[in-house]
Amino acid sequence: MDAPDTHTSHIVGARERLVGELREHALILGTVTLTSGATAEYYVDAKRAILRPPGFTALGVLLAAQIGDWDGTAVGGLTMGADPVACAALAGGARVKAFFIRKDAKAHGLQRRIEGPPLGPEDRCVVVEDVVTSGGSTLTAIAALQEEGHEICGVISVLDRLAGGGATIERESGAPYVALSTIDDIHPDRTDRKGA
Repeated sequence: MDAPDTHTSHIVGARERLVGELREHALILGTVTLTSGATAEYYVDAKRAILRPPGFTALGVLLAAQIGDWDGTAVGGLTMGADPVACAALAGGARVKAFFIRKDAKAHGLQRRIEGPPLGPEDRCVVVEDVVTSGGSTLTAIAALQEEGHEICGVISVLDRLAGGGATIERESGAPYVALSTIDDIHPDRTDRKGA
């Protein structure tokens, strides 16, 4: 009878570890220009945290649980942001195949845009991203999957900067969106915080 509580505490512990790793290794203070063209007084380079063993392991636990809840069978997104996240899902025990989406299809070889094991009509795809601001990279991945007729059953980001991208992602994908952490978790004292 203890299993649900043990599972829940395992998930909570993994989230706390992930947030701690992001806070310690991914948060860079100073003025930067974001991919969207906007400027910010801080930057989050999630790869600095999730490509270390503690962050990678914690991320894998969280991804495997969420993907399992959605009955996902494939996980991936736009290369580079999705690559370590999809690999963490595999390492965390998610029973899925991973895929990476190129910005453009290759002009040689198999000329594929979606790399990895072939996705079939039965696959339930979970799109992943390291950091979401406007959601542009995630929307590109969603569009590429939709163009090929693949079902999207959910979208997961490691960190959401709370700039409105999540709502757009949910609308465009027609699937639930989950952020494993937000900028409020790792930089609560920032000057641009809503209501601050």
